[in-house]
Amino acid sequence: MQKISRHQFLSLCAGAVVLGGGWVLARGRILPELRDRTAAALGRGRVTYLRQIVAQDNAAARTIMWQSPASLVAPAVELTRGEAAETQRFPAEEEAFTEDGVTVYLYTAQVTGLERGARYRYRVAAGEERGGWTPLQADDGGAFRALIFPDSQSSDYAGWGELAQMARQRNPDARFFINMGDLVDNGEDHTQWNAWLDGMEGIIDTIPIAPLMGNHETYDKQWQVREPVAYALPGNGSKEYDRRYYSFDYGPVHFLVLDTQQGEEQERHPHITEAQEAWFRSDVQRTRQPWKVVLMHKDPLQYRIHGRPERGEGFSEEGKLWMPLFDAAGIDLVLSAHLHTYRNRGHIKGFERSAEGPLYILTGVAGDVRYPGLWVDYALDEVVAPQLETDNYLTLDADEDMLIVRCFLPDGTQIDEAAVKKT
Repeated sequence: MQKISRHQFLSLCAGAVVLGGGWVLARGRILPELRDRTAAALGRGRVTYLRQIVAQDNAAARTIMWQSPASLVAPAVELTRGEAAETQRFPAEEEAFTEDGVTVYLYTAQVTGLERGARYRYRVAAGEERGGWTPLQADDGGAFRALIFPDSQSSDYAGWGELAQMARQRNPDARFFINMGDLVDNGEDHTQWNAWLDGMEGIIDTIPIAPLMGNHETYDKQWQVREPVAYALPGNGSKEYDRRYYSFDYGPVHFLVLDTQQGEEQERHPHITEAQEAWFRSDVQRTRQPWKVVLMHKDPLQYRIHGRPERGEGFSEEGKLWMPLFDAAGIDLVLSAHLHTYRNRGHIKGFERSAEGPLYILTGVAGDVRYPGLWVDYALDEVVAPQLETDNYLTLDADEDMLIVRCFLPDGTQIDEAAVKKT
């Protein structure tokens, strides 16, 4: 059992999705019949923040995490298939974190050996006590739908919660969801994470999340860049840069999740750019999936800003670095965030419009932090969200022949659709 400092504890709670701590125990606001009764079974409040996280191969594995205010006896996840009485047991690792004299315990269990496409149920176990069953489905390798949420940082997370819940209600068949980074405004403010997590109640325990690290996840209370700790994400083979970038497969798609914080990380990690580039080249060469999709928080395009004539239209530092690599790797789709505006820029290759390049979509905003009238439309913009913009969410449908991205307003109105087809 390991104890760490108050600062590290807050980093864990604040970085819940990216840093692997602090997700609320879902009680199924959407699907009452799937309500998790773990807290009641183990004693009220003893198990909280239950969630699933993507694995590298989601047909075979899944990560389950939760938190407790007290150390649990023999903590584990139990798994059963269908209504079968026989269960498999996966021990959970425990870490203790102390804040202001109060110790909280974080648990992580790696569920492995899943059968492709099989439907399971899982529950938390502690000693002789058991929680309620929650569904878990292994990837079947075929067509799927995923939910995509852009930046959700907010001053009041009630709107974020409403958007997430309605998106899930409209897409009960979604197999997992993606968060594009900047989930909260300040990564070390645990009150913001609690509010964010309330919005995900009934979602994150039943389908896995694929999280990105945004710049706001790396800020402490003094708005200085801090060192992230305790990610619970698929590894990337690097001891120094593990949990900053990663890849995973779902259905026919290989996803590459980038860390776009190189500029602010240079002082601590002067070689992170070269390391991530090498990882990207190696990773993309190994995949045999039909589709390759990049997820990156910061946008590769640079927009002009009203009232700032010195800022020209062009490409960001992230774009200058990564877009040639995307071209060479045959990436099919690039999703980005950070600018809090939805823009479909069509296909780009060699920094120019080209049907041979990846489709680039700036995913918009899911929270209440807006930049009205800030951006000047870009020459490459094909579709821009109605102005003044509200929050939005997206869906990604994938099969072996086509990727379809759709963008929706909170009331379900579709504002854009873009498809990539295999030639």
